[in-house]
Amino acid sequence: MKIVSAEEIRAIDRATSERFGVPSLTLMENAGAAVADYVLSHYGSVGRTAVFCGKGNNGGDGFVAARRLHEKAKKVDVILLADPKDLRGDAAVMFGKLPVSAIAVHSSDELKSDRVRAALEGELYVDAILGTGFKPPVSGLYANAIATINASRVPVIAVDIPSGADADAIGPQKGTTARADAVVTFTAPQPAHLFSPLTAGPTVLAQIGSPREAISSAMQLNVITASDLADLIGPRAEDSNKGNYGHVLVVGGSLGKAGAAAMAGMAVLRAGGGLSTVATAKSALGAIASFHPELMTEPLLETDAGTISRSADGRIRDLAKGKDVIAIGPGISRDSQTVELVRALVTSLQSPIVVDADGLNAFEGLAAELNGKDRMLVITPHPGEMARLAGCSVADVQKDRLGTARHFAREHNLTIVLKGYRTLVVQPDGEVWVNTTGNPGMATGGTGDVLTGIVAGMMAQHRKDAFRAVLAAVHLHGLAGDVMKAIVGEHSMVATDLLQGLPVAYRVMRQAAHDKLVRW
Repeated sequence: MKIVSAEEIRAIDRATSERFGVPSLTLMENAGAAVADYVLSHYGSVGRTAVFCGKGNNGGDGFVAARRLHEKAKKVDVILLADPKDLRGDAAVMFGKLPVSAIAVHSSDELKSDRVRAALEGELYVDAILGTGFKPPVSGLYANAIATINASRVPVIAVDIPSGADADAIGPQKGTTARADAVVTFTAPQPAHLFSPLTAGPTVLAQIGSPREAISSAMQLNVITASDLADLIGPRAEDSNKGNYGHVLVVGGSLGKAGAAAMAGMAVLRAGGGLSTVATAKSALGAIASFHPELMTEPLLETDAGTISRSADGRIRDLAKGKDVIAIGPGISRDSQTVELVRALVTSLQSPIVVDADGLNAFEGLAAELNGKDRMLVITPHPGEMARLAGCSVADVQKDRLGTARHFAREHNLTIVLKGYRTLVVQPDGEVWVNTTGNPGMATGGTGDVLTGIVAGMMAQHRKDAFRAVLAAVHLHGLAGDVMKAIVGEHSMVATDLLQGLPVAYRVMRQAAHDKLVRW
C-alpha cells in the first residue's frame, strides 16, 4: 500500500471525484461512517461522546460520525470550534444534516461555558478539529481546544490524524498536538502515520471510495499489508511435496554460537521451506543437530578457534549446488579466516543469498565488494551493522534511516532489510516498504537469526517472486513477535518464542488479508 504526502492525498481526493465520478460528499460520508463504526465496535458501551469539530473537511467527517452515532441511539455532543456561518462546501452540507444542536464555540473563553463543561463529561472524545491538510503550528482557539482534550483522561479517537500534527513528518511532532488513543484514517497513509508517535493505540485505515488507480505517489514509500501479500500465504496445492517449497543452505555457527545457525535453520522450516540444511564448523555440529530433528547438518573444516575454516570453501560450494537460497552469517564469528571465507562466498556465488550478522561484519571497510547486480542479494543489518557497512555512526543511521538504507541499496544493487522500529525493506532502486508489526520484546539476542531463516525460507518457496517473499517474511517475523507478546509479555520473550508464534502469525495474517480495514 502506497504512503502518500498530504498534498498527494488531496490530489487523490480530487481525482476520485473529477476522474472517477465519486462525489466528494460520498467520500466524506464514508469517512465519517468509518469513524462511527470504529467507535461502535470498540467503545460500544460508551454512553456519551463529545465530537470536537473544526470548520474544515475534518470537521465535516466529525459531523457525519456524530450523526451516525446518534442514529445508533448514542448520546452525542458536537462542539463546533467556529461560527456555523463560516462553514463552507461539504462541511456545511454535513453540518446541516446534524440531528443535534451543535455547541458553537467562538473563543477560548467559551470553552469554559456550562454547555461545553457538560459535554466534556462524556466518556469518549472524537477529535475532528484539524486533518492532514494542516501545517503546524496550531494556535488560538484550536490550540486551547487541543489543550482541553490533552488535560482530560477521556479516551480520544482521532479522525484522520491527531489535530495539530504534521502529516508529512518523519519523526517526532513539533508543537501542540492532540493525544489519541486510536487514529482512524482513510484511503492511504501519510508519513506521520508510520514514522511519528501519533498514538500508543492502533491506527486503522478505511477505504472510502477512491479506486486503486487514483492512488499515486512520487515518494517511493509503501507500507507492508497482509492484503498485498495474500497470494503468498494462502493454502497449498493438494498434490504438494517438499521439493515444491525449496531447499535452503544455512552457512553459519561456530563453537559457542551454534544456537544462531540452529535457529535460522529451524526458522526456514517454520516459515514453510521444504528442506533446511545447516553447514557449520565440525565442533558446533552436535549442538545444531540436537536442536530439532528436522534439521539436516553438514560438518565443515574448522579453525583452531572452532569457526568455519577458509579451507571449507570448496565443500560449501558443492553443498550450494541445487540449493534455492543460501543464508550466510548467523553465529559465523569474526575470525580472520572465516571473514575471508565469507567475503569469497558472498562475492562469487550466484544463488539468491541472504547475509546477516557477522556475515555483514566481514565487509566492514570493504562494503564496495558487496554488490547484487544480476542476482538476488538480501542483507538484514541492525543499525550497528548498517553503520559499519556505511562507514558512519549508529546515531547517523538512526537520524536518517530512510536515506541511509536507500543510498546503500542503490549504490550496491541489493535489497536491504534495515531492522528496528518500523523495519525498512529497500529495493535496489530505492523503493521502500515499511513494516508495522513487531514490538520491543523482540529486542533480544537471536531474533535477527530467526528473521534470516524466515526470509530465506520464504524466498525458497517463492523463487519467482523473491522480493515480495522478503516483504512477507519481515511482516510474519514481527507478527510472530506480537503473537508471543500476548502470551509471554515483552520482558520475557526470547528468540525461540518466535518459532512457536509463526504458525499463529500465518493464521492472523491470512485473516487480516481479508479484513476491510488495515490496522497497525
